[in-house]
Amino acid sequence: MSDLNSSVRNEQVGNVPDNTDITGSPAPMAAENSHTEAPEDVLPVNETEEFQGFFDEDEEEVVTVKAPEAAEEQTPVAKTENLSNLSAMDKTELIALLGELLNSQPVETIINDVENIKINYYKKHKAEIEKKRKAFAEQGGAIEDFVPEDDPHESEIKALLHKYRELKSDFNHLQEEHKHKNLEEKYKIIEEIKELVSNKESINKTFQEFRELQKRWRTIGAVPQQHVKDLWENYHHHVEAFYDYIRINQELRDLDFKKNLEAKIVLCERAEELLLETNVVEAFRVLQELHDQWREIGPVPVEMRVEIWNRFKEATSKINKKHQDHFVDLKNEQKSNLDAKTALCEKAEELCNTEINSNKDWTKYSNDLIELQKIWKTIGFAPKKDNAKIYKRFREACDAFFNRKREFYGVFKEEQSNNLQLKIDLCVQAETLRESSEWKKTTEELIALQRRWKEIGPVHHKQSEKVWKRFRTACDTFFERKSKHFSEVDNSFGDNLGKKKALIQEIEAFGIDGNPGECLEKLKEFQRQWAEIGFVPLKDKDEINEKYREAINRKFDALHIDEEHRGLLKFRTKMEEYLDKPNGLQRIRQEREKCITRLKQLENDIVLWENNIGFFAHSKNAESMIRDVESKIEGTRKNIEVLNQKINIIDDIDD
Repeated sequence: MSDLNSSVRNEQVGNVPDNTDITGSPAPMAAENSHTEAPEDVLPVNETEEFQGFFDEDEEEVVTVKAPEAAEEQTPVAKTENLSNLSAMDKTELIALLGELLNSQPVETIINDVENIKINYYKKHKAEIEKKRKAFAEQGGAIEDFVPEDDPHESEIKALLHKYRELKSDFNHLQEEHKHKNLEEKYKIIEEIKELVSNKESINKTFQEFRELQKRWRTIGAVPQQHVKDLWENYHHHVEAFYDYIRINQELRDLDFKKNLEAKIVLCERAEELLLETNVVEAFRVLQELHDQWREIGPVPVEMRVEIWNRFKEATSKINKKHQDHFVDLKNEQKSNLDAKTALCEKAEELCNTEINSNKDWTKYSNDLIELQKIWKTIGFAPKKDNAKIYKRFREACDAFFNRKREFYGVFKEEQSNNLQLKIDLCVQAETLRESSEWKKTTEELIALQRRWKEIGPVHHKQSEKVWKRFRTACDTFFERKSKHFSEVDNSFGDNLGKKKALIQEIEAFGIDGNPGECLEKLKEFQRQWAEIGFVPLKDKDEINEKYREAINRKFDALHIDEEHRGLLKFRTKMEEYLDKPNGLQRIRQEREKCITRLKQLENDIVLWENNIGFFAHSKNAESMIRDVESKIEGTRKNIEVLNQKINIIDDIDD
């Protein structure tokens, strides 16, 4: 038996027909160099264990097709189904079973059993790791931080597998020695066949001796590969020489040829049936056995030799062609797989080099990389010389990405801790404001706190919901109180609207026909009453204010008072209207600042003009110029008086 890790190398079938008149025999069949690769390990689900154990030295064995030239004896192989159910055993039971097989069974009979025990062991090992990983995640651990424990039993099974390989190597060595002994025996038989040609004994006895030599030939096993062709050419040459030069009974010869023809027809039919076999490698293997049997069968009638050989050769050529096409297709497929894996490597390297600065982006790109790993698992092998290299490239890109991710989250956790403290501080501030009754000021302050909350980065998911609920509860408490307060205020706004409408009617009904001073005091009283009445609904505010302003201004216009006094009364009305507008107090105070600025400017003008009068006394037309300046000063003093009165009105309203 050839070593399981050896490669297959076969020679092409020759075109020489099986003809006793022609020296030589059909040459062995051929297939291009072929191999089946070891199964590639499965990529991990966990982003932190992506490639652990991807190429374990005990996890890989290459199974090859037996070369037809070797003409090896088929070794009986024990079937796993005759053992207990391997999937129901735990790892220690599998190890014990493997040790028992190695100690009690020949190594050549337990090949399938050893392979199935190993597969079941590593399936269970991988399932245990996956279970622990899920348990680690369910307990709150980050998947990328999970590190599997060493398997305490793995060293035992590796030691047993190592022993198995040594036993198998010893067996193969013994097989090679046996092949050399077989070669010597077969050459001895050839020499004995050569001696039969000059045998002087009876034909029947000589032919019987020839048959005994053929039986001995068939019972001898395989020989070394490099001697197969020469051995068979010698054997068939002397067999054919025996038939040609020993004058045996013609009927016996013809009967033997007929039986050989019938046997070879059966082999042709079996070879033709192999054309329907879907498993190309299996069909090729069986074909090698048929060629071994063809060699064992003697010559056929001369008239059928070319025909029967051409029939067998035609089926052989077709199966060979399918076998060669299979490996050509396999090679093309592996080239396509290499291209696909190269594209995945490029995408993984692109993700690895992408600048990522947020938790959201890390989650997105991690999912993208895990998706690439899933696609990788669906792609078959690359060419053998590139397979390990392309996998190493992909693995390094994935490792680099997740190493960067771990570094980011190391810093990110510290930032999350700082963000948590900042948000707790905002919670404390919001909680101190939730019972406040300064509705406008507190509303602005809470909105500012909410704006700052949004500017602070994320916190750990375990504290995120808790701290957010605390902050939201404090804000909601205040705004619910505010809403309740203003719902009560809204009820009073309707009453205020009715009072202001009634006051407008009273103003319109008031007649200006008595003492002007008394009428003026009455109008001032109307203004005070208006200011004392509270807010009205917002939708009615502009309309009711406009009606009030028109009504009170008509009454002031009807009074027989100077324009200056009337202007001050209207100014007061204007300032009172500001109270009902947004930022009303601010606008009133801005008006006061304008009056103060104007007042200072006028006072400076008076000082300047008074200084100028002293210069005018020494100039021509001095009296005329002095009168003009004094007139300006007098008018400015009146304006200053008006400004002072406006400032007093503003101060009265502000209080």
